[in-house]
Amino acid sequence: MNLLKDTKEFIERLGYTPKDIIFIGSEQSGHSCSWDEYLSIANIDYESGFGSQEIARDLIIVFSDKSKLWRNEYDGSEWWEYSAIFKMPKKLKKLVAVTNNNMWQSLEEIHAENP
Repeated sequence: MNLLKDTKEFIERLGYTPKDIIFIGSEQSGHSCSWDEYLSIANIDYESGFGSQEIARDLIIVFSDKSKLWRNEYDGSEWWEYSAIFKMPKKLKKLVAVTNNNMWQSLEEIHAENP
């Protein structure tokens, strides 16, 4: 997998362009670079499959609307994830339970059983 190619494709698929980027780096350490600098340091091949994570786990890309890309990983398999900005739901509903002792359920599914 090539990190730069993967990054460019992911950004394009989301409808962004490099001009939309306001930050590339780490929120924790402050390490950062411009898009032009990223072009040279991210043009690397890495093994994205299972094993161990090779790309820095705290690498993020933030867009002007404050949404961001971040690195995710499972058993060493790694990829970009997208976090959109929070949008208030149009209709608020009372939250009365956070579990019904079943696994992998959403709040909507839990509340369907506990109206």
